[in-house]
Amino acid sequence: MARIDLQKIAHAYRPHPSKPADYALKPMDHVWEDGGAYALLGPSGCGKSTLLNVISGLLRPSEGRVLFDRRDVTDLPTKERNIAQVFQFPVIYDTMTVFENLAFPLRNRGFGREQVSARVNEVAEMLELTPVLHKRAQNLTADAKQTISLGRGLVRSDVTAILFDEPLTVIDPHLKWLLRRKLKQIHEQYKLTLVYVTHDQNEALTFADKVVVMNDGEVLQLGTPQELFERPAHTFIGHFIGSPGMNFLACELDGAHAVTSGERIALLPGLAERARQRGGRMEIGVRPEFLRLRNEAGDGTLAVKIASVRDLGNFKIVGVRLGEHLLNVKVAEDQDLPAEQAHLGFTAEMTRLYANGVLVG
Repeated sequence: MARIDLQKIAHAYRPHPSKPADYALKPMDHVWEDGGAYALLGPSGCGKSTLLNVISGLLRPSEGRVLFDRRDVTDLPTKERNIAQVFQFPVIYDTMTVFENLAFPLRNRGFGREQVSARVNEVAEMLELTPVLHKRAQNLTADAKQTISLGRGLVRSDVTAILFDEPLTVIDPHLKWLLRRKLKQIHEQYKLTLVYVTHDQNEALTFADKVVVMNDGEVLQLGTPQELFERPAHTFIGHFIGSPGMNFLACELDGAHAVTSGERIALLPGLAERARQRGGRMEIGVRPEFLRLRNEAGDGTLAVKIASVRDLGNFKIVGVRLGEHLLNVKVAEDQDLPAEQAHLGFTAEMTRLYANGVLVG
């Protein structure tokens, strides 16, 4: 496995880029630690696959360098980077058996018969392919074919990194969950360096130790799932992660408080002063999970109107109106709710402040 360094990497598909909009990947410095499990998360067209192709060598960056274990590989082709890559659609040989498909990358590199057999059987057992090991791939389902493709990526234990480009898109939802769990177990056992591209936040947050969130060709935040959820570095991340996403309210600052719709909301000490130093458009952000909805007024609560209630089985999402703002609040399934008027409580520790869309730390 290897540490991967991206040093001042940028890429434009047009010649002579002169402004940020010309870049599919805006300039970035980034480190993927040896043995880490990473997800590249973002909407379609944000640059995830471009970045993955720069790492793999399928694309040479317009600017910057790619280093594997501090060795410059920027100009090396894919085959000389010693990586494995699993694509969105299965890349297998239909006329071969499952065993032969899994064995192909090993035989191609001169591994002996016993080594090939041992490793193929090990990977087949990991992915529960043993019952179909000697069947031709052409007779299998799309789910099974993609599982074989995953196995081809995992079968080489000597690779620098394994790169996954939306590998579960064509997979049945239940099997997706099983394969994500299996990949997690494989990573924990073998400490492979894994980079997993997806637009699905559930895939990213359940698979990766750390998630890289991208938008418009730019890395907005690298963090653990908990960090992305509790302290999104940008309002885009607050909207993008979570279901429903973070509530945002335009505000002004008054002392140590945010003021929105004429109501004062307490902030952590020093936060408002740091925001004033930055200047710009101010917003507070708070997750539906971190708001408190009560029937009666309490210390620091604000009067709100109930706008909607969505029962999602084991919890409810309540839409409440605070002035011109509509907020989502997550409450327990068995919580009694008033018909019209309620009282909303904010917690300063979980209320974030953003200046021009960027978190004020």
